Amino acid sequence: MSEAFLQALERRAGHVDFWLRDDDATAPSAALDRLLGLTGAAGVPVTLAVIPKPAGQALATRLAGAAHVTVAVHGWAHANHAGPGEKAEELGTHRPLAVVVDELQRGFARLSGLLPAQFCPVLVPPWNRIAPAVTAALPGLGFTGLSVFGPEGEAPLAVVNTHVDLIDWRGTRGGREDAALFADLARAVERGGPVGLLTHHLVHDAQAWDFLDQLFALTRGHPKCHWMGLPEVLGRG
Repeated sequence: MSEAFLQALERRAGHVDFWLRDDDATAPSAALDRLLGLTGAAGVPVTLAVIPKPAGQALATRLAGAAHVTVAVHGWAHANHAGPGEKAEELGTHRPLAVVVDELQRGFARLSGLLPAQFCPVLVPPWNRIAPAVTAALPGLGFTGLSVFGPEGEAPLAVVNTHVDLIDWRGTRGGREDAALFADLARAVERGGPVGLLTHHLVHDAQAWDFLDQLFALTRGHPKCHWMGLPEVLGRG
């Protein structure tokens, strides 16, 4: 099932940079332990998009000493303010801009204070959606990067996106099939630039964990593959 992915790697000139973003962390859990153990053993840096409002000292204590972990700001409360029939959105135009900006400022301050050694001033909008007016305000709040899902677009700060989502949100809400994931990875490799993998440890099933095991085993030691952390991705932008 991984043949197309491996062939895409071979066709790519030079090495391919990969990075991993995992969303919705708030507190220690068995799933978080498994993610940190798996990435640590594989030598894969991981960026945790942490929801600031519910995050507390327990998470900071769990992540202390985890040198391969970077923390980004995942909105404020991961609360949907969209209307009926609209796609879920926290950072849209449904509330006054000043209210949204204030929440993001509080989220930045909370996580930078709670996890100073691992904090990276990057915003990960809940549901990967953000209004242009909110994006425009980010540099003034201290953010240096923005990460959503899909192709990178123009923005007043660095954009470091994810491109392959591990979860089948419209179907099983567990891990997607290997063949589909490897096909997406092959296309992302062929597109060029860093390849971002998006995971959600709290909803991983056996399929999702097994795929990560496979992917890390394939890329570990592969001469074309280089896993890097979010600060390194930003530095190459």
